[in-house]
Amino acid sequence: MDRDQQFLVPVSMRDWLPEGHLVWFVLDMVAQLDLDTFRARHRLGGAGREAYDPGMLLALLIYGYAVGERSSRQIERLCSVDVAFRVICAQDTPDHTTIARFRTAHADLFEQVFAQVLGLCARAGMGRLGTVAIDGTKIAANASIDANHREGWFREQARKIAAEAEAADAAEDAEFGPGNRGDELPAELADPKTRAERIRRCLAELEAEQAERDAAAAGDAAKAEQYLARLEDQRVTGRAPGGVDPVAAAQARLAREMTARQAEIDAYAAAVAAAGAEGSRLPRGRRVADPLGGKRVKKALAGLERALRTAATQDTKTGKDTTTASAGSDADRAVIRRNVTDPDSRILPTRGGWIQGYNAQLAVTGDWLILAVLLTNNPSDCAALIPMLNRTQQAAELVNGERDTPQELGTVLADAGYCSEDNLTTPGPDRLIATGKAHQIAVTARTDPASGPPPEDATPAEAMRHRLRTPDGAALYKKRAATVEPVNGHLKDRVGLRRFSMRGLDACHGELNLAALTHNLRRMFTHTHTTTQTT
Repeated sequence: MDRDQQFLVPVSMRDWLPEGHLVWFVLDMVAQLDLDTFRARHRLGGAGREAYDPGMLLALLIYGYAVGERSSRQIERLCSVDVAFRVICAQDTPDHTTIARFRTAHADLFEQVFAQVLGLCARAGMGRLGTVAIDGTKIAANASIDANHREGWFREQARKIAAEAEAADAAEDAEFGPGNRGDELPAELADPKTRAERIRRCLAELEAEQAERDAAAAGDAAKAEQYLARLEDQRVTGRAPGGVDPVAAAQARLAREMTARQAEIDAYAAAVAAAGAEGSRLPRGRRVADPLGGKRVKKALAGLERALRTAATQDTKTGKDTTTASAGSDADRAVIRRNVTDPDSRILPTRGGWIQGYNAQLAVTGDWLILAVLLTNNPSDCAALIPMLNRTQQAAELVNGERDTPQELGTVLADAGYCSEDNLTTPGPDRLIATGKAHQIAVTARTDPASGPPPEDATPAEAMRHRLRTPDGAALYKKRAATVEPVNGHLKDRVGLRRFSMRGLDACHGELNLAALTHNLRRMFTHTHTTTQTT
C-alpha cells in the first residue's frame, strides 16, 4: 500500500465506527420517532442560514446524555474532536447556544419522546410488568441554596428595583427630555428581563403561603409553647404530654432558633460593615452567614427529624395519613423561604445533607426499564404515590398496546416513605408498601412469620404488616431495592443527572424525561445486542 494511501480518511462515515457502536443505534432509533411536533415549531429555513434538523439535535442530546455528557458547551467541543459526535452532526458543528436553546424550547415535548421510546422498547420485548418498583430520589436544582431568602429580603429588592427604575427615568428625563429615547434600565440591574419578575413571583408566593400557614398554626402555637415548657422536666415515650403534637412543637423550636440565627447573621454583617467603614479589623471568629448553621439550629433540625420519624411510625401503626405532616417538614416549613434563581425548587433533606433541588419519582419494571416519571418539589414521597400509580397504569397500557400478548400489571413495590391510609386503600393495582425499615421487615418475617389472609377487622396498615410477614410478601418486597435503586444510581452516575441543567419545575421535568428515555434506549441497546449474540 502506498504511504499516502495508508492515512486516507474513509469515504463513508459508516467506516469510521464499528457497526455495533451505540451511535448507530441512537441514530436508527431517532429516525423511527415521530418528530413532526418538533419540526412544526422549529424553523428550518427563511432568511439567513438554514437551521439544524431537530432530529440531529435530539440525537446529539440523547447520545450526550447516554455517555454522561450534558453540557451544551462540551457537546459542541465533542462535535469537533469525537468521532461519534462528528458522525451525528455530519461534521457540521452546531454551537452550544443552538443546543441549549433547542433543549429549553422543546423541554415540554420530551415526555412525548419518552412515550415513543417506551413503545419501541415494548416492541423489542422489554417491559416486565410482573413487579414495578416506585422510588424517589433528590436531584439538585441549577441554583444555589444560598439564594434562598425570606419575605423581607424580597420586599427590599422589589423596593430597590422600583426606586432605581424611578431614579433612572428621572435622570434620563432630565438629560433627554420627557418622551425621548434612552429610558433603558441601568446596567447594575442584573438580568433585567427576568430578575424583577422572579422577585415579584417569589414575594407573591411567600405572602400566600405565609397567610395559609398563619391561619393553620394559630390554634397550635399556644399548645406548642406549653409543651416546650414542660418538655424539660417531663420525659415520656410515645406521644407528648397533654396530647400536644410533638411535630408542631419541634417546628416552633426550629422557627425560634432560626430567627435567633438570623439575628446573629445580621449582627455579624453590621459588624463587618462597621469595621470596613472605620478601617479596623474584621470581627474575630468564624464568618456567620449560613442560616442553617450553628449548633442550636442543627440540634433543632435533628429534633424535628426525630419527631417526624416518630410521627410517621405511629401513624403507620394507626393507619393515619402522614402526607400533610411530612410534606415540607424541613427548614422550608419552619421558616418560609424562596429561591430567587429557581423559585420552583425547594430545600430538601438528603442523606448527605440539605440541597436545593427537586424530588424525582421513578417507576421501574423488573428488567430495569423506566415506566413512568414525575418531578415534584415536595420533600415527601407520600403525596406522589397516587399520581405515580396512575402514570404507571397508563404506561402499562401503552406497553401492552405494542405487544401481541398483553401482560397484566402485577404488584407495585414502595418503601415506608409512601405509607399512608390513602395510599394503602386507594383503588388501583396491587401494591406492597413497607410499614418500616427494610431490614426490620426481613427480620420480622423471619422471626414472626404469618400465613393466610389478615384478620377481617385489621386496619389497612395492620393488613399490610401481616402481608409483609408472609414468606411470599417478604420475598416479593425484597425485589424493590434491586429493581429501582440501580436505575437511580445509573441516572446519577452514568447519565450524570445529579444536577439539572435547566430551571423551573416544567423545564426540569422535561430534562428528567430526556434522561429517562436515554436510559431506556441504553437498556434497549443492551437487550438487543444480548439477544443477537445468544441467537
